[in-house]
Parts: sequence; structure tokens; C-alpha cells
Amino acid sequence: MTAKKTIPITRNPVPDERAAAIRAAVAGATSLGPDSDSSRLATEADAAPLHEFLSDPQIHAPIYTLPRPLTVESVRGFIADHQAQRERGTGLLFLTLDEQGRIAGYSDICIWPHWAAGELGGALHPDRQGQRRGVEGARQSFGWMFDGLGLDRICETASLDNHRTAHLLDGLGFTRKGEITSQRADGTTRPSLVWEVSQAEWQAKHGG
Repeated sequence: MTAKKTIPITRNPVPDERAAAIRAAVAGATSLGPDSDSSRLATEADAAPLHEFLSDPQIHAPIYTLPRPLTVESVRGFIADHQAQRERGTGLLFLTLDEQGRIAGYSDICIWPHWAAGELGGALHPDRQGQRRGVEGARQSFGWMFDGLGLDRICETASLDNHRTAHLLDGLGFTRKGEITSQRADGTTRPSLVWEVSQAEWQAKHGG
């Protein structure tokens, strides 16, 4: 039987001291890099507005990491789980706010400290998609994961028909690594393409 591939595809163990430093950086993070004025950690008080944001099928349909069924209580649990992940240094959940203080997007960060690797997921409101600032926001977020959290590698996935994300990742210098089977919270699965970029590759393309 062939073992099912999971992410990250590239796994380079780091010393315990390095992993501990990454955990500490994650546990101390309060905003998503340079967006300190427009992003903050999600709290359980955000369950209802985040549920309202996620209820749009254009937002939740392509994302396999969200709870299913999608209810206020399941979103509250999703937030609480990420709060626990932050304490362990393995995950973060940020909300991006618009000028009126409403949720305009969210960022779900998964960290593997022992491999110095991470994954960034999430979504923007459809009204904000297709704008150049979305690409720039992704670039800044990935850069912060390398510089602020001390990662060596970022791994990303997307469904086979998610051409917007594929174009974004290809353009930012990620390398396609193949295909895996992603499992949703309700146990169903979907095929996903996988991209990775190392810190050195990112630095060469985007500079300091």
C-alpha cells in the first residue's frame, strides 16, 4: 500500500532550540506582520461576525480547513482551537478588518516548528479579490512568516480548479511539488495541488 502524502512535502528537522524559538515567536504574535493596524487575533467574541463572513459560498466553498457544518458554534470552536494552537506555538488565526471595522478577511496559519515550516490559508471578501493589494498582502504575509516567525519553508495547497490561487503562488515564486489528498473537518476529501518555497528561494526573488 502506498502511503498517502501529507504536507509539507519537504521535511528537514531542525534542532530543538530552533523549534522552541519558532514556537515562542508564534505564541507572541498579535498581528499579521505589517498589518498591525488592520489585523488582530480572532477571539471567541468574533464567532458570530466571522460566521457571517464565512457563510458566503464564494468564501467557504474552496476552503477545506473550515469546520463543517458551518455554524456559529462550530466557528467558535474553530477560534478556540486556534487559541490553543497559539499557546502551543503551532497555529494562528487572524482577522483582517476594513475601514469600518468589519471583517474583510481572515488568515489561518499552521506551523510545524520541528521542520521550521508553515502554511498560510484564509480568504478575502469577494469585493477585495482581484485587486493588486490582495497579491501584495499575500507577499507581505509570506515574508512575515519567514522573517517574523523564523521559518525555513512555506507550503501551500489549493484545489485543482482554484486557478486564482495557482496563479498567485506561481507568480510569487512557489514551486509545484505534486498532488495530495486533503481531508476536510467532516472527513470528506479532495485532491489538492501542493506548492513550496524555501526562505532562500523567497529571498532571491523578493529580496530583504
